Amino acid sequence: LCQGAVAPSRIRHLITKMNQLKQVYLTLRSCRILKLTHLGRALGLCLMIACLTTVTVFAQDEKATEKSESPIPAEQKSETHHKMVVDGVEISYLATAATMHLLNDDGEVTGSLYYTAYTRTGGQAGTRPISFIYNGGPGSASMWLHMGAFGPKRVLINDPEPTPPPPYNLENNPGTLIDVTDMVFIDPIGTGFSRVVGKGDGKEYWGVDEDAKSLTQFITKYVTREHRWNSPKFLIGESYGTTRNAVLANRLQSQAGMHLNGVVMISTVLDFETLRFGAGRDESFITFLPSYAITAAYQGAVEWPNNLEEWLDEIRSFATHTYAAVLAQGSSAAPDEYAAVRSRLSEYTGLSEAYLDNAKLRVSAGQFRAELLRKQGRVVSRLDSRYDALTNQLLNETAGFDPQQPAISGAYTSAINQYLRDDLGYTTSDVYQVSGGTQNWNWNRGGGGWGGAPIVTTDLEQAMIQNPNLKVQFENGYYDLATPFFASEWTTDHMLLPDELRSNIKHNYYEAGHMMYALDKELLQLKKNIAEFISSATR
Repeated sequence: LCQGAVAPSRIRHLITKMNQLKQVYLTLRSCRILKLTHLGRALGLCLMIACLTTVTVFAQDEKATEKSESPIPAEQKSETHHKMVVDGVEISYLATAATMHLLNDDGEVTGSLYYTAYTRTGGQAGTRPISFIYNGGPGSASMWLHMGAFGPKRVLINDPEPTPPPPYNLENNPGTLIDVTDMVFIDPIGTGFSRVVGKGDGKEYWGVDEDAKSLTQFITKYVTREHRWNSPKFLIGESYGTTRNAVLANRLQSQAGMHLNGVVMISTVLDFETLRFGAGRDESFITFLPSYAITAAYQGAVEWPNNLEEWLDEIRSFATHTYAAVLAQGSSAAPDEYAAVRSRLSEYTGLSEAYLDNAKLRVSAGQFRAELLRKQGRVVSRLDSRYDALTNQLLNETAGFDPQQPAISGAYTSAINQYLRDDLGYTTSDVYQVSGGTQNWNWNRGGGGWGGAPIVTTDLEQAMIQNPNLKVQFENGYYDLATPFFASEWTTDHMLLPDELRSNIKHNYYEAGHMMYALDKELLQLKKNIAEFISSATR
């Protein structure tokens, strides 16, 4: 104690423990137990050892606690000025690669969040639209939307074929939104260069509500520091980023008092039950069917339709009526109805009736991806079913890997590291964590859903009801077998919204997958759709 090995807070705990031991001693003494020579000496020795052990343990605990705390780096910022031509107009902008400290409820720094911001120079920055952009995972950095969709630069890939190894090429991005909105690309804690620091623990950040709480703090601090409270504000998220959109929009409006103009949902999941293929649950088999069908047509397993939209409408109707009705009956379905559905499924998906019979008409996405091109020795991608690849796992019931991931991830990872460090001048020896930096994600919430299948539609409903001018736009890829377009439609159709607010929701579609911007023509269409959305939501 004299050497200062124990902090004052630990000393208070120690005094409490010693007082408890003193009470034990007095109790034993009052019972005359300590007056018995041998037993008294033994108990007295035990009390002395307990006191010494308590001191030692608290000193060790204090050292362990101090040792477990990671250093808190100072906030870092690199600013560079750039110019580019977008649609024939030269645009000057400031790029900021920086970190911001996040605090816990006690005001202690527990997180260092990295972000990249692009701000058009000149004009009225205080009233110019600003968009906060992120990917999903959870645990994915914003690299994909940053270097593939909306940043000023993008990396060139060989969609839908594997991109060769380096060197890779960066170009001015024709799909950038810098001419329409200022942008802040966010890497949540555990992704990119964002880290848990100080006394922080990942559990403060890694969960549905924990994540939204931390980004509420970041966005509020950013808007305050940069004097952007009067700017029209948008959230743009992809995949799990759409889950984040719903929770964050509700939290920003209800707790931070920050009303939003619009939310863009790219490859959406708001109700995880639509994706689970859970035992005894038929919803996912219904919502995936249109995506199976268009994938089969693209891959040549069934004939390409004369009119794609009419064909997909036909499959939607079949899925929600005939197919859903037979699934709902389970083993009670009439044999002729069952056989008719089996035949139609084979016609739409290219899977044999024998296979569908063995599956009881219920084929998961992993099974479909493995079975569709099995005879050709190939497997279909989950993220974008236009991609396929050779496989040596032809006996597997489900697909073992995703062909799109290795086809493009090397180019994106190389590009983001070179660009942030060399072009934007951000200096760090840290590894840019593309994915996998978050652990033990907390999926449980107090307001609906159950472990592993959260439902955040209630958050979006509340955000839209509280702010009846809030617009929400859904961007859906036809070839997305991770978050299928019909699941997105299904979810919004089942939202409990007043009829007057349903016109605030819009769905757009692209002939590509989860990252529809990988296809050049769809990148341009995505930019056009979002630019029009931002314009309409700021009038």
